[in-house]
Amino acid sequence: MLSSLKAAFPPAILALADGTVFIGNSIGSIGTTVGEVVFNTAMTGYQEILTDPSYCQQIVTLTYPHIGNYGVNDEDMESAKVQAAGLVIRDLPLVASNFRAQQTLPEFLNAQGTVAIANVDTRKLTRLLREKGAQNGAIVGLAAGESVTPERIAAAVAAAQKAPSMSGLDLAKVVSTPKPYDWDQTEWTLGKGFGRVEAPRFHVVAYDFGVKRNILRMLAERGCKLTVVPAQTTAQEALALKPDGIFLSNGPGDPEPCTYAIEATRAFLTAGIPLFGICLGHQIMALALGAQTFKMPHGHHGGNHPVKTLASGHVCITSQNHGFAVEAATLPASVRATHVSLFDGTLQGLECTDKPAFSFQGHPEAAPGPNDIGHLFDRFMASMAAAAQEKK
Repeated sequence: MLSSLKAAFPPAILALADGTVFIGNSIGSIGTTVGEVVFNTAMTGYQEILTDPSYCQQIVTLTYPHIGNYGVNDEDMESAKVQAAGLVIRDLPLVASNFRAQQTLPEFLNAQGTVAIANVDTRKLTRLLREKGAQNGAIVGLAAGESVTPERIAAAVAAAQKAPSMSGLDLAKVVSTPKPYDWDQTEWTLGKGFGRVEAPRFHVVAYDFGVKRNILRMLAERGCKLTVVPAQTTAQEALALKPDGIFLSNGPGDPEPCTYAIEATRAFLTAGIPLFGICLGHQIMALALGAQTFKMPHGHHGGNHPVKTLASGHVCITSQNHGFAVEAATLPASVRATHVSLFDGTLQGLECTDKPAFSFQGHPEAAPGPNDIGHLFDRFMASMAAAAQEKK
């Protein structure tokens, strides 16, 4: 943002729990927000990132310096609202220009009641988070005419220090749908928009732990009739719908407190129904199988993460958003690792050797990010087709 435009945006404060303070400009709603501060390395997709429920109670720092240049539109929402606790960027461009744009980023943030700060040295902030690990923070967006004072800075630091830790926090039931609903919308195409499933091949019960809409669209695109159910739906309730497969979605928070989901997943594994998990769903499946999870220092957040397929050695560039991971050494004998991160060697995928169940840590639906790993949806379709054939 040019210094001549700073007067158009009131001051804002970003304070970390360790006492580090950044002063910038408020480009969103007036007020204070707190959450775990993480950094995301994606160059595009700020709207999808902000509306991803996996970012619940997290303040997202975008490392790409120019954010907001193509505006915001209704079609790129990954949920009904902004889910991130706040946004930190370096530069807000002078012009937002795109044929699909309906709002500027500041207009969108204000309409959503989202506190956000620009003119922050995001390189310095990212290095701090990378070296010290993710930590809680607070953004204070001041009103026009207000100024930064020592008292306001002290209050911001105090707010950051009082924010709850992400460890032990069950957020899946917070962001989940309150009641079941059907989904038949398929992927977006230029000139046509979204489509509808014409002749569904399979019925899938999708657990909403914080599901992104494009994940549902990719399942629908492949011929799935979807029933999306709340996170705390029992296995008996889900199986009563007579699905061909069960999908465990992405979502925020610590997987270990999600005992209701772990218990349901154990029942699905016992039943032998085709099972596919992504992100939090991957971690929940691992816990149901007897493995363990751990809190990562700063997690994986971005659209440029290389992941290796162990069976072939093939490397895919993937979209990632998680702060917890599965401890590979704790996988039982009946489960094998299928993918690993080439950044830090953490487990990215697993499969059961005796059941039609597999999972992946990243976000393969490319919202935002590459679609290199989208073939996992095809694998789920093949798993349900094989199970249907066995029943004949």
